[in-house]
Amino acid sequence: MTHRDHPYRNRPDYAYWRRSVAEAPAGELDPFVSGAFTIGRRESVATAGSCFAQHIGRYLKAGGSNYMVTEAPHPVLTDKGALAANYGVFSARYGNIYTARQLVQLFDRAYGRFAPREDVWQESGRVFVDPFRPNIQRGGFNSEREFHLDRERHFRAVREMFENMDVFVFTLGLTEAWRSKADGAIFPVCPGVAGGTFSADNHEFINFGVDDVAADMRDFIAKLTAVNRRVRIILTVSPVPLAATAENRHVLVSTIYSKSVLRVVCDMLARALPNVVYFPSYEIIASGHAGHYFADDQRTIREEGVAHVMRVFARHFLTGSEDSALFARARRTLDVIRGAESQPPTNEAAALEAAFKAMCDEEALDRPFD
Repeated sequence: MTHRDHPYRNRPDYAYWRRSVAEAPAGELDPFVSGAFTIGRRESVATAGSCFAQHIGRYLKAGGSNYMVTEAPHPVLTDKGALAANYGVFSARYGNIYTARQLVQLFDRAYGRFAPREDVWQESGRVFVDPFRPNIQRGGFNSEREFHLDRERHFRAVREMFENMDVFVFTLGLTEAWRSKADGAIFPVCPGVAGGTFSADNHEFINFGVDDVAADMRDFIAKLTAVNRRVRIILTVSPVPLAATAENRHVLVSTIYSKSVLRVVCDMLARALPNVVYFPSYEIIASGHAGHYFADDQRTIREEGVAHVMRVFARHFLTGSEDSALFARARRTLDVIRGAESQPPTNEAAALEAAFKAMCDEEALDRPFD
C-alpha cells in the first residue's frame, strides 16, 4: 500500500503522544514548546496569584534570580517573624489573589481608582482585619490607624512592583468568588470564614466564566502596560484543586470547570498578546503523566512535583540555571525529607516541610466549624 503524504507525517516529536508523553522518562516530561524568553540575572521577576505561585517565588529566590520583593518587613522583625507575617511570600504582601477580578481590583485600589465600601472588618475587641488579605496579619491589626498605615504602605509597594518589574508571573487559581452586592468588590475568601460577618443581604456568590475572566485579564494587562511598557507576563494555572465549592455539585466537577475556564483564557491571551506566554505547570502536575505529585490529601503538591515544574521553567527561561543553586538546594531539601521518612523527623526536616507549606486562604473553608 502506498503511503500518502499528509500533515502529520513530519511533525516534531512533541506533537505525538507516544514519543513525548508515553515514552518520556519519569520526571522528564516537558510540555513547553514555544514562547520562552530569556530572563536575565538582573531582570526583576515578580509573582502573584494562588497558593502555587508561592513555590515559584521560593525557587527563584533560592536560585539567585532577581526575585522582586517591594514590601520589606520592619527592621525589628526576625526572619522567622517576617515569614510569620507573610513578608516575602509574594512580591508584595497581598496574600492569595485567586481570581482575575481580584487582580484588576488590586491594581485599581493601589492607584486610588476603586475604594470598596466594605473597607475594614472589626472583630471582637479592638482587632481590625483587612477584608482583601484577611490572613496577612496574624491576630489582625491593633488599631484602625495601624491598619490604614499598613495598607497605604502596601499599596506603595504594589505600585512600585507594577511599575518596575521586568517579568510578572501570575498563577490563576479559581473562578468561584464572593463579592459585595454594594460595589462588586471581590474577597479572596467568603466573609465569615477568616474574618468579617457573612450576610446574604450584603454578599453574593459568583462563578466567573470564560468571557468574564478573559475581559478581566485584558483589562489588567492594558492597565499594567500603561504604567510599565516593557513588562512580559507568564501565565500559569494552579494545579491545586478547590478546597470547597459553593456550587450545588461535587467539588471535583467544580474543580475541573474552574481549571478548564482558566486554561482556555490563558490560551486565548497567549495567542493574542505578544507580551504574554503560557507556562504549563498545570499540565505537568494535574495530568498525572509526569508522576503522581499529589500528597495523601490529593490536593497538596509534593516537593518533587514543584521541583519538576521549576526544572522545566528554568530550562526554558533561566539561562544556565539547570545546575545552579536553584536545584542544588532543592535536591538537598528532598534528601533531608526522604531521610526523615523512615525515622522520627529531625528538626531540620520539620522546618523544611513547614517552609514548603504555602499560605492558602482557601484552606480555611474546610476547617472544623466552631
